[in-house]
Amino acid sequence: RGNGMAEFIAYIILGLTLALPVGPITIEMTRQGLKNGFAHGWSVGLGGMTVDLFLIVLIYFGFSTILSQPEIKVAMWLIGAIFLMVIAIDSIRNADKDIVFGEGNSRKSIRSSYLNGFLVGISPGNILFWVGIFGTVLANSIDSAHSSFLVISSGILMGILLHDVGLLSMVAISRKFMSQLFIKRVSIGAGIVLLGFAAYFGYEFVNGLLGII
Repeated sequence: RGNGMAEFIAYIILGLTLALPVGPITIEMTRQGLKNGFAHGWSVGLGGMTVDLFLIVLIYFGFSTILSQPEIKVAMWLIGAIFLMVIAIDSIRNADKDIVFGEGNSRKSIRSSYLNGFLVGISPGNILFWVGIFGTVLANSIDSAHSSFLVISSGILMGILLHDVGLLSMVAISRKFMSQLFIKRVSIGAGIVLLGFAAYFGYEFVNGLLGII
């Protein structure tokens, strides 16, 4: 029982570590947290985690090989590029709109923020990250006598959850000392970074398409 708890904590740390690198979801969480408050940033994170949970289920049932097929990857790069471009343009165009400094006063719905997180979560970068980096670890744990698939997957998700809460708590505190102009500039900067990710996904789509042809 003690070994199981130690293993669970180890995978929480792994999930926390894997969530630290800045990616599209982290950028969108921070942007929404600064503009609309903790709840909206948190909703983005939950949207991304919904995709993570779905991918864990797929890996459990052996669908990781399907997600790794070249044709599927190409489709994911294209879809991801389109979604990120839409979100990035919205971030830049509406950088000075709907900035609120009190929780619960935003005109933007929580569901909209959740949907943004979900759309960013199904980007190929996130999916390939799960399947490629530790999808094998999760898959191998199913039949392992020393590891539990449930312990590993729940530990990793808990680590990601702790990262999101910690990040958004810092954002919620720091936004109280920021001006509307500064938040506007952050939103524009976030949009530009997301455009960069969209361009990279588009580049990978073209490369993948040429490889298939």
